[in-house]
Amino acid sequence: MYKNLKTIEVVDILVVGAGSAGCVAALAAASSKYRVLLVERYGFLGGSSTQMLDTFYGFFTPSETPKKIVGGWPDVVVNTLDDHGEIFLRPNTYGAGTGVNYNPERLKNVWDTLLLQAGVDFLLHTTLIDVNPLPDGRYECIFWNKSGFWKVSPQRIIDASGDADFCHLSGFDYEIAGEQEPAQSMTTTFRMANVDLDAFEKAGGKKVLAQIMAETSHPLPRKEGSAHAMNIPKCISTVAVKVGGMNALNVQDLTKAEVEGRRQAFVFEAFFQKEVPGYRDAKIIGLSTQIGVRETRRVYGEHRLTMEECMAAQIPNDTILLCGAPIEDHREDKNGESETHWQYIPAGGIYGVSYGTIVPKNSHLVWVAGRCFSATHDAHASCRSMAQTMAMGQAAGLAALQSLDHDSSASQLDVSKLRETLLQQRAILETPDQPAFTGKDQWKLNFA
Repeated sequence: MYKNLKTIEVVDILVVGAGSAGCVAALAAASSKYRVLLVERYGFLGGSSTQMLDTFYGFFTPSETPKKIVGGWPDVVVNTLDDHGEIFLRPNTYGAGTGVNYNPERLKNVWDTLLLQAGVDFLLHTTLIDVNPLPDGRYECIFWNKSGFWKVSPQRIIDASGDADFCHLSGFDYEIAGEQEPAQSMTTTFRMANVDLDAFEKAGGKKVLAQIMAETSHPLPRKEGSAHAMNIPKCISTVAVKVGGMNALNVQDLTKAEVEGRRQAFVFEAFFQKEVPGYRDAKIIGLSTQIGVRETRRVYGEHRLTMEECMAAQIPNDTILLCGAPIEDHREDKNGESETHWQYIPAGGIYGVSYGTIVPKNSHLVWVAGRCFSATHDAHASCRSMAQTMAMGQAAGLAALQSLDHDSSASQLDVSKLRETLLQQRAILETPDQPAFTGKDQWKLNFA
């Protein structure tokens, strides 16, 4: 069926997709005992972290006394960026908690460096196209790249593809976003240069921008959105474009969404230039590599995170990561117009995410990490920030190692032992006693 199919030999752990979840999964799984292979369809690592975003959210809760609730390998990533002087902390426009702003071009290099130092093999420009079950319970994975067709039959697999591509091809059950509740809209982010940020702030900054957007007669696609300063002087990044009502798993829809996202970006550029203080001479200098997709397939796992669990703000005994982010549901209203629904965890609360959310139902050899994990639509809208997806990756990588070491099934893993290993790697699994430092240049103070 596949002409000149070549074999990649001796892969113990295969990670499909090198977004923030997949990269951290590979880093956590790296071991002198086992070979880890990470495959990515783009020409660089990082997924959403480098394709369209420049801020990690989810490290800090959004309460008046914020807590830092993610640690371990995600901290290593941020610390490495900080060593290059390329992060600062900033508040979220809509109150979702403090974010860690970074230079996404530097982050591409950081992902490269960390994975190479850890001894992880990775292949870029490589796409998973088929999966064949094997008699011994493993899976033969077929990839294509410029060198042709390749097959690999790993001992363990972590699906961090975002769209649950491996789980889809191998027959695991999942829900497609939009089947029950409207799927979250897609977003083309854009960056502008030559912005007079001092003039913008003197004119009132974000508050004035929101007022101008609400009152303008300019034909904006939507009258809300954010624009924030980047690590690069006189440059800003936006989350303003919204493309709803389309299925990111349908190539015709995805093509239309890409075109519409770019169209909206330049409508916003004209608006900024004409009406927003400090933007008269600003221009778009970059669009996201692809349109940002918030949800497609969500795997049915051994456990499914629900909105009720998020709102209960409890930390179960099998917790593998923490989250305090509000439900942030980007969607269309009944009139087809864009809106964002917010629902906060009561009393600035924190909830724990159970191990079963990263294990497909009845899985022996497979884990999921990132936005394809097991959650309902509304719970997913809370627990999809990159700090949480990195934490999922860390748990999945360590679980795969533990499974190999003890010849145990993914669905029967000793979670207490996994939690011990996570804690040894400085993951945070209980509510911290002390509030976090969230000032612009205070990241390092959280480790003092």
